[in-house]
Amino acid sequence: MKGFKEFLLRGNVIDLAVAVVIGAAFTAIVTTIVNALINPLIGAVFNASSLDQALKVGIPTVGGETATLYFGAIIGAVLNFVIVAAVVYFALVVPVNHLKKAAFDRVKNNEEQTPQDVPPTDVEVLLEIRDLLRTQNGAAAETGGGAHVAPSNAPEGPGIGGSTKL
Repeated sequence: MKGFKEFLLRGNVIDLAVAVVIGAAFTAIVTTIVNALINPLIGAVFNASSLDQALKVGIPTVGGETATLYFGAIIGAVLNFVIVAAVVYFALVVPVNHLKKAAFDRVKNNEEQTPQDVPPTDVEVLLEIRDLLRTQNGAAAETGGGAHVAPSNAPEGPGIGGSTKL
C-alpha cells in the first residue's frame, strides 16, 4: 500500500492526471467549435446540413443494396485532430520549450561566470595578518626579532607572490 501511495503522489502521475482532465475539457471545446462552426460552413459549401452528411458516396454491396461512405465525417475528424494538435503545440509545447531554453541558458551563463566575491583562503588571511603585524612593528620585522620569523635567506615557498618562506 505504501508503494502505491508513493507512486500516486509522484509529480509525474499528478501532472498526467491534470493533463488528462484538461485535455478532455479542451477536446469538448474543440469538438463544439468544429460541430457548431466549421461543420456548418463546410456543409454549406457541399450543400449538406453538416460536414458529417457532406461528401456521401454510395457503393453497391453484394446483396444488391447500397452502402454509404461518409467522407465528410472523416474530414471533420481530421479537422478536429489538427485543431487540437495546433492549439496544444502553440499553447503548451512552444511556451514550455521557450521556458526550458531560457532556464538552460540562465544556468549555462551562471556556470560560465567566475565568482565575484570569492572569500580568501585561511592561508591568505594569515599571510595578510602577518604582513600587517610586520608593518606595525616595523623594526622588529626587519631585524628578525620574532620567534616565528623565517630568516631572510630561507627558500621561497608556494605562497602568494612568493611571500612564504619554508
